[in-house]
Amino acid sequence: MNKGDAPALTRGDGLVSHILHSQRDVSETDLTITWVDVEPGARQVRHEHDPEQVYVVVAGEGVMSVGEDERAVEAGDLVHIPANTEHGLENTGDTTLEYVSAATPVFPEREVDEFYGE
Repeated sequence: MNKGDAPALTRGDGLVSHILHSQRDVSETDLTITWVDVEPGARQVRHEHDPEQVYVVVAGEGVMSVGEDERAVEAGDLVHIPANTEHGLENTGDTTLEYVSAATPVFPEREVDEFYGE
């Protein structure tokens, strides 16, 4: 699926999530894959969840927190987020920070809907 064709979800916090692959599209999948655009100055709220996750930064720069660890990230970086570990990301640059997230097991659709207030 192309990012431009993917459902785009936002909570009005400067982040737009494009759901590229989920149980909505492939009921037997065990992955959720999302492309996220983070506006300059925007911050993803720190959160945790059951699925293990990776972020691959494809554009921009920011600061990523995973547990107690906080590091600068930029295009080309991969960040591993263990299951049930608090994490968050802030765009510290002048351009949109973009990352692709893959999570397994899949995020249940009801949790996605609740997160985005759908």
